Amino acid sequence: MAGREATRRSALQVTYWYIVVGVLLVVMALVGTLLKRLPLSTSLLYLAVGVGLGPWGLGWIRLDPLTSAALLERVTEVAVIVSLFTAGLKLRLPLTSGRWWLPVRLASVSMVLTIGLITAAGVWLLGLPLGAAVLLGAILAPTDPVLASDVQLAHPFDRDRLRFGVTAEAGLNDGTAFPFVMLGLGLMGLHDIGPGAWRWAAVDVLWSVAVGLGVGAAAGTLVGRLVLYLRRTHKEAVGLDEFLSLGLLALAYGLAILLHSYGFLAAFAAGVALRGVEARHSGEEPPPDVDVTAAAGAAEDAAIDPDKAPAYMAQAVLGFNEQLERICEVGVVLLLGGMLTRAYLPGEALWFAAVLFLVIRPAAVFAGLAGTRLPGPQHRLIAWFGIRGVGSVYYLAFALGHGLHGDAATRLTGLTLTVVALSIAVHGVSVTPLMARYERDRAA
Repeated sequence: MAGREATRRSALQVTYWYIVVGVLLVVMALVGTLLKRLPLSTSLLYLAVGVGLGPWGLGWIRLDPLTSAALLERVTEVAVIVSLFTAGLKLRLPLTSGRWWLPVRLASVSMVLTIGLITAAGVWLLGLPLGAAVLLGAILAPTDPVLASDVQLAHPFDRDRLRFGVTAEAGLNDGTAFPFVMLGLGLMGLHDIGPGAWRWAAVDVLWSVAVGLGVGAAAGTLVGRLVLYLRRTHKEAVGLDEFLSLGLLALAYGLAILLHSYGFLAAFAAGVALRGVEARHSGEEPPPDVDVTAAAGAAEDAAIDPDKAPAYMAQAVLGFNEQLERICEVGVVLLLGGMLTRAYLPGEALWFAAVLFLVIRPAAVFAGLAGTRLPGPQHRLIAWFGIRGVGSVYYLAFALGHGLHGDAATRLTGLTLTVVALSIAVHGVSVTPLMARYERDRAA
């Protein structure tokens, strides 16, 4: 009898989940335009709903990151690779463009400085062991491609340096932070870094970064060229652009992991490479009526047209991935809100988040971009919008799944979840007024 009652309650809870998620998605579809004018982000609303569904509210989400690390790692992994691929598809400037130096410096110099400063704060202010402090720095250093969409490029033909820099930085540093995650685990005895860290430098840095970027670039280029050849020459491989998107993403990520390299970098590079194939075939500006043609029901004609096929392919893949990215955002941020129990909201995380947002991130950005002659408003906005999010939660789950335990696991979990939640809140409230002002000044 008791077992039957438990089964009934479980089925009823699942039914409630359907209703809540359905209402949330319908409401977001109806008020999406209004939200763009309000000083908050969709992620902030998802977070609030997640808190309401968690232990502080209805209690429908009961997910402990320490005991559910494997599930959390898989969910956030999917969300991050979809976002990285989407970010890459938005970057249409050739790699020879000087504007790439901005995100490269942010994802290398500024990120390493951020990790170093967080490590120092972890050791001297939080009292963490060196390995745990390095790991905390690697977890919180990368900016987020999922939650930074309001600051990213609105479309692939946007040439704004601020938006291009933030988009490309978020795409790059979610992969370039991985070596430092492995270094932190190595210093804690949870990963083999070799005597004098030679194995870490050779394998975790040089090999994994180079191969990850190479695999992604090769996969995106070859698949893009093959699809265009079949469509333009033989009128084949038409339709199912969603399969093309997911297939390329899974292929690049899977091959990179198989070769013991970073799949995140491969996903991002695949998106950049596919967009590069389109740009080389379409020229500076693609046919302007591609979207109109597709909307009018002539998608197949656009897909095999020699002039329109490249732009149509890239646009179809990007459109599908943007929708998939939004769905992933809903799921992950809801789970994050539900995990914000009292045990994972330490008081030390409040002042630490303030130090990270107001001191560490700006200092690292200004040092990393020294000499770039970037206009002051853009410089300050880049320094402020170092949004932490799904990537940080993934790295935390990855570390938990690779042996992080005890007091270090509890403290790093509390610090990470609280910092991410505060980032969603403070950056979500400030993004609309700050970017609106920036666009007005830019127009003037």
